[in-house]
Amino acid sequence: MADQPRIADEGQVLGEPVSVYAAGALPWRIRSGELEVLLIHRPRYDDWSWPKGKQDRGETMPECAIREVREEIGLEEPLGVPLPATSYHVTAGLKIVHYWALKVPPSAVIRPDGTEVDSVHWCGVEEAATLLTNPTDVLPLRWLAECHRRGELDTLPLILLRHAKAKPRGSWTKAEGDRTLAASGVRQAAALARLLAAWRPKRVVTSPWRRCVDTVQPYIAASKGTVKVRLNEKLTEAAYKRKPEKAAAIVGKLFDKRSSALICTHRPVLPALLGAFAERCEPGIESELPAEDPYLAPGEMLVFHVTVEGTPQVVAVEQVKPFED
Repeated sequence: MADQPRIADEGQVLGEPVSVYAAGALPWRIRSGELEVLLIHRPRYDDWSWPKGKQDRGETMPECAIREVREEIGLEEPLGVPLPATSYHVTAGLKIVHYWALKVPPSAVIRPDGTEVDSVHWCGVEEAATLLTNPTDVLPLRWLAECHRRGELDTLPLILLRHAKAKPRGSWTKAEGDRTLAASGVRQAAALARLLAAWRPKRVVTSPWRRCVDTVQPYIAASKGTVKVRLNEKLTEAAYKRKPEKAAAIVGKLFDKRSSALICTHRPVLPALLGAFAERCEPGIESELPAEDPYLAPGEMLVFHVTVEGTPQVVAVEQVKPFED
């Protein structure tokens, strides 16, 4: 959805420094054709809220959201579309909370931890709006409901990733396809495995050159055989120089498969892939894509949220990088 009202967070909100960062999710399901959301009750505050919590050291916001949902209600599902962040004042100062939609499958079992959360409640949007204790929690709820109304709530992620930091090109004397990751790139790859778990792409399509393979390997290993992997020569720099349109065609094929996926490639290949994604964006979304070289930093990714029903279309995009120690 274009013009999403997320809070621009560069350490300040409207000129005020942020003291507390947190993240969470709005669990949702469709029951008897109606949208329902899951509220949690926190005995410490005797309030109704969303699963959320403070960011841990060395953690990105998406990782924080997934962890808090898992710890508070025992639910492990990938994040959906980003929702508006909220801000309000607590004792420590200004607090900002980032939210995502989170689809709950029928087979899921909700298990409140009994300490932070003692009960949960499924309800419709209007009932949720009256039950939520903090008025700011209604903002992401209204946005989620609007996404549902527009048919843009049920999505799957297609992720475009630039490989992690590699050893300098100028100092490498062997074959370019064998150039390895730098020490910082190895750490990035490990961090990427944790970050990618927030969306759990089921397919990995990567350039077979070593720096790309080594970037996605930790995620593949952590997935324990549940991810389909394909090495695609068309994603290499050499193949792209010869026939750039073949690299771009990979994007269309992934849209057709209607399955979550990760593409890992090189900086020179990014313009063609970005162009292919832009063609499939809802009007206005394409303006959020990076337009200038280098497009993405090493280890940085774009998460394209693609509709499940009807013609696949990008309705939201996030630019994310792993935590760098």
